[in-house]
Amino acid sequence: MIEVYSWATPNGHKVHVMLEECGLPYRAIPVDIGAGEQFKPEFLKISPNNKIPAIVDPDGPDGQPISVFESGAILLYLAGKTGKFLPADTRGKYKVLEWLMFQMGGVGPMLGQAHHFRIYAPEKIPYAVERYTNEAKRLYGVMNRQLAHTKYIAGDEYTIADIAIFPWLRSWKNQGIDWNDHPHLKGWFDEIAARPAVQRGVEVLAHLRKPLNDDKTRDVLFGKTQYQAR
Repeated sequence: MIEVYSWATPNGHKVHVMLEECGLPYRAIPVDIGAGEQFKPEFLKISPNNKIPAIVDPDGPDGQPISVFESGAILLYLAGKTGKFLPADTRGKYKVLEWLMFQMGGVGPMLGQAHHFRIYAPEKIPYAVERYTNEAKRLYGVMNRQLAHTKYIAGDEYTIADIAIFPWLRSWKNQGIDWNDHPHLKGWFDEIAARPAVQRGVEVLAHLRKPLNDDKTRDVLFGKTQYQAR
């Protein structure tokens, strides 16, 4: 059984959804990032960047246990393990990888900054709010244009690119997005949200999530605790 060290965040939900879609047995082990559990030595052994999620698969590719950190790498690992949600042909595979990298390098970091400056920052900085809200709108526009021509984000098949992107768009309101501006993306979003495996995946550990509104939690996630040498 795969062990998933995770929390109810977009990056965590990517892996939860993938495991549900693949039908793999797994056990979700909560890592309370607001309480600083991501800095514990035992977690750092499998996730040296002190970020969730990370997995340990006791049945690795050589029959030995393997640990994998970084959500995009985990999606690729699980796709390789199961032969699902990543095309076998070279052209199709790289189309999916383009959009997976788009999520990892753009959607995740930029929408994360939009969340931070719009909601969590101790002071509202108009320049930062405007910059990252505009970038969120730009990224939504890129995806909307793509989905005007394809059923799913990387073509006609549902893939890890869709699984990677979807959880980040669930907080569209906090990102300053108006769905009326992105009708093709909204149609895709609603279709993905209706998938039973997706509905199960986004509920994993969700009951444990707490508001990030106290000073100690903010320090752990955004302050000096985050930057201490380990």
